[in-house]
Formats: sequence, C-alpha cells, structure tokens
Amino acid sequence: MTSEQIKTRLRRQGITLTQWAKDHGYPRADVYRVLNGQYKCHYGRAHEIAVKLGMKAGAGSDQMAA
Repeated sequence: MTSEQIKTRLRRQGITLTQWAKDHGYPRADVYRVLNGQYKCHYGRAHEIAVKLGMKAGAGSDQMAA
C-alpha cells in the first residue's frame, strides 16, 4: 500500500495517525516520517511501523491492526 492509501484507509476508519501511533506504542513523529518517506524503513522501529501499516511485508505481519 502507498502512504496515501494508508491515510485514506485510516480516515475511513475514523482513526487519526496520532491515535494509531498511540495505540501501537510508536512516537507520532516516527509514524509521520515513515508515511512521508523520510525513513528508509529497512530495519528497526521504522521497519516495524511500515509493516504494521501495510507498507511492507514482514515476517508474521499484522497489517493495519487497529
């Protein structure tokens, strides 16, 4: 999924990016940086965020868990 598709999906669900970040225990700024392409998301927290959002496939990914 692209970042725009993810933002649209969250909007349809009535969830803000800030709320998604809080619900999943990530800093709000990191979620925004992942979605805006400021992080490469190859490993670490940024990769975890990208996998959970559905931007990347990951081992045992629980994509878009809300």
